[in-house]
Amino acid sequence: IPFYKSYIPVFKSEELREMREQPINSQAEQEIIDSIEEVYFSSDSFDMVQHELEKLPPDLNLQELEEYRDKLKRQQGAVSKRVADLILEKQPSYVKELERVTSLQTNLQLAAVICTNARRQLSSSKEGFTEASLGLLANQRRRQLLTGLLKSLRTIKTLQRTDVRLSEMLEEEDYPGAIQLCLECQKAASTFKHYSCISELNSKLQDTLEQIEEQLDVALSKTCKHFDVSHYTKVQLAYSLLGKTQTAMDQLHMHFTQAIHNTVFQVVLGYVELCAGNADTKFQKMQYKDLCTHITTDSYIPCLTDLCKALWEVMLSYHRTMQWHEEQDKEEATPATDGDGEDESDESIVGRTYVKKKLEHGLTRIWQDVQLKVKAYLLGTDMSSFKYDDFILVLDIISRLMQVGEEFCGSKSEVLQESIKRQSVNYFKNYHRVRLEELRMFLENETWELCPVKSNFSIAQLHEFKFMGQCRSPSVSPNRQASSSTGSGEVSLFEQYHQDGNPFEMQIENKEEETEDVLASNGYESDELEKSVYQDYDSDSDVPEELKQDYVDEQTGDVPFKSVSKETMRSRKRSDYCLNKANAPILTNTTLNVIRLVGKYMQMMNILKPIAFDVIHCVSQVFDYYMYAVYTFFGRNDMYESSGLGLISSRLRTTLNRIQESLIDMESGPESMGPHGPPDERKEKVPIPHLSQLVVLTASGTLYGLAQRVVATESLVFLAEQFEFLQPHLDTMMPSAKKPFLQQFYSQTVSTASELRKPIYWIVAAKAIDYEQMLLLMAGVKWDVKEIMSQHNVYVDVLLKEFEMFNQRLGEVSRQVRIPLPVSNVLWEHCIRLANRTLVEGYANVKKCSNEGRALMQLDFQQFLMKLEKLTDLRPIPDKEFVENYIKAYYLTENDMEQFIKNHREYSMKQLTNLVNVCLGSHINKKARQKLLAAIDDIDRPKR
Repeated sequence: IPFYKSYIPVFKSEELREMREQPINSQAEQEIIDSIEEVYFSSDSFDMVQHELEKLPPDLNLQELEEYRDKLKRQQGAVSKRVADLILEKQPSYVKELERVTSLQTNLQLAAVICTNARRQLSSSKEGFTEASLGLLANQRRRQLLTGLLKSLRTIKTLQRTDVRLSEMLEEEDYPGAIQLCLECQKAASTFKHYSCISELNSKLQDTLEQIEEQLDVALSKTCKHFDVSHYTKVQLAYSLLGKTQTAMDQLHMHFTQAIHNTVFQVVLGYVELCAGNADTKFQKMQYKDLCTHITTDSYIPCLTDLCKALWEVMLSYHRTMQWHEEQDKEEATPATDGDGEDESDESIVGRTYVKKKLEHGLTRIWQDVQLKVKAYLLGTDMSSFKYDDFILVLDIISRLMQVGEEFCGSKSEVLQESIKRQSVNYFKNYHRVRLEELRMFLENETWELCPVKSNFSIAQLHEFKFMGQCRSPSVSPNRQASSSTGSGEVSLFEQYHQDGNPFEMQIENKEEETEDVLASNGYESDELEKSVYQDYDSDSDVPEELKQDYVDEQTGDVPFKSVSKETMRSRKRSDYCLNKANAPILTNTTLNVIRLVGKYMQMMNILKPIAFDVIHCVSQVFDYYMYAVYTFFGRNDMYESSGLGLISSRLRTTLNRIQESLIDMESGPESMGPHGPPDERKEKVPIPHLSQLVVLTASGTLYGLAQRVVATESLVFLAEQFEFLQPHLDTMMPSAKKPFLQQFYSQTVSTASELRKPIYWIVAAKAIDYEQMLLLMAGVKWDVKEIMSQHNVYVDVLLKEFEMFNQRLGEVSRQVRIPLPVSNVLWEHCIRLANRTLVEGYANVKKCSNEGRALMQLDFQQFLMKLEKLTDLRPIPDKEFVENYIKAYYLTENDMEQFIKNHREYSMKQLTNLVNVCLGSHINKKARQKLLAAIDDIDRPKR
């Protein structure tokens, strides 16, 4: 306690002793000490007197002051006693420490003596050595230094001569050796860097190393176009020595990108300059995209082929680069056994992983660059004016390129697909418009003569349909299938052309490898049986029937079961009028052109499925226009409705109306087509075709152009059959969402083609027989005879004579063109129907008729049927009941007659009215007549 410490010296020793000797309780002593104020225990110095004086009250009391003084004395005494006790307690330690200090002083004095003696002895030793001994040691040291200097100078001399060796190694393309030597020289130079000459050599070596890296970069860029395993191995080893494997990979991708750009630019530039001749245009300064617009039509395909060849070389080099790294990874994948090897393996694993990812990412990037370059080339030229074969070749080249992309990086080539789709849609619209106009021109110049083809003709024999014979997916190009079918298994293009060759070198080959063999020589085939049949058709009438048989058993005289006699052949010919080739299809040159055009369209669909619907829609338009032309030329007639024969079905009428509304430009003719083409609103429509003036349809000798009608109609039927044959293939190429269109086209258009036979051949049937003459002859017959006649009337013979003439003319026409059985049946059916309806009309004109007269009508009709059945094989005779029922109705009672009128609405009002009027007086009275006429009027009222 500072206060008490300062007062301890004022007590005398006796007082201290007295205070110590005073008996005091330790607890009481501790209480006194504890009662001392805290401020006295502070280490800060302060004025204690001032402190105590400030505590005095304003009014002083002596007694209180004395008591407070005594209290302070007690506190001081307790503190002094405690301090004195502590001093006495620590006194032995003090004495012991004092002894140690004394001992230390003694030791220091001894050390001073030893040092003094050592200095004296050292001085004596210095005086004992001579200057000669020290000189000897200095010379030895100098000798060692000079030996090391000589060795260093020899090394420096070797370093200065490495330039020559490095140049030799670079010329030899020994990049790893050159880098290894340069690095060793740099390491050695760093050892002697304290020599001034070495600093210059070190900078020179650094320049040399940078020069090696530049040449190494050039060598790396060479692998982008022509990959060489040994060359690439040297380059990679060199980069690994430099510790720049990852940098090399980055540089490699940059070189590949640059190689793609430089390659395509040089290829296109070469063709542009070649075609431009001596033009002053500076093509080299143009952008690639602008340069592509200067490619001419003639050089487009060769340039595209060379472009794809060059790009193939770049992609093949990249593919082989990846293969090289994969093989290296397999070799380096074996784990090392020692610890150092494990560390190196970890580093190499990191490097390999980086290289692998970089190469994988580079696949997509490089293919994207290729697509963009080819896209710019594709869109740089308007291909709408290209020939079809040339455009198909372009599609095939791009299809092969897309196959390369799929094998290269698994890409679907959206960029190429979109660009080629744009060009295809543009090309196809123009192509289709020109083809429709060309078809119109063909149809207007068509004379509808038979195109002689072989009896085994098939559309598969045409070049345009060769692609269908290959068993492949419709989305694969022809060349792709050819390449995939060369081996037993699927071989990728990169495997097939790994060492040499190019997948784009086979585009124009095998173009004319086969010639079509579809036309018959001189219109006839060398078939002896057919020749004999045709020759014997008119000349075998005088030959006995026995000799007309192919083979007769001499013993029995029977004809073998499977033998076909000439009579049988004749009967077949008579029904089918096959006086030309028995089974050869009936078609014209225009039909053949339409079939070829469909084949070309399908080729385009085959390569470009995205526009399949557009193409199929155009295919349907080609068929529609051909069908409408045939109908317009040969089938349109205003007498259809009045005939009452139902010649045009509602389905056929709907189809023809649809074609006319959607495809036919009724307002525009060929003369109104200006140089700028049709107006925009009529661009998709085609002018209505007009029949060639060379085709005469009014001559009775030719049955009103029956040969031309047969060729036209049956060529349409044949075309419809080919469309039916192609339906499964078209269905596979059609998008699922658009398949209802195809089904509707087949159900409503293709299937109705054969229905045009009725209206077209009806015109021939209506004019071939003089029905008006028959009505006049019937009007001169007296029907109110009183006797049953046994002889038929003359008009029957005249009518039969007309039919015989018709049959004869039909045979004459069949010498020009084969008349198929369905055609002859339709012709005979029309003629017989018209004849029967003429008979009913003639009977309806009768004013007076007896029962015997009705019997005469039946006799006439039976005579007509009997003779008619010998002229035609058509069974049953059409409208036979139509005549018989009308004749028999004369005998009906009133009630039966009324029922007959209600049930048989096929008769006209005039015919029914006449039937009632003729019956008046015989078995029907006037009242019944009024009733029946009212019934007829009721039937006729809804029609009005």
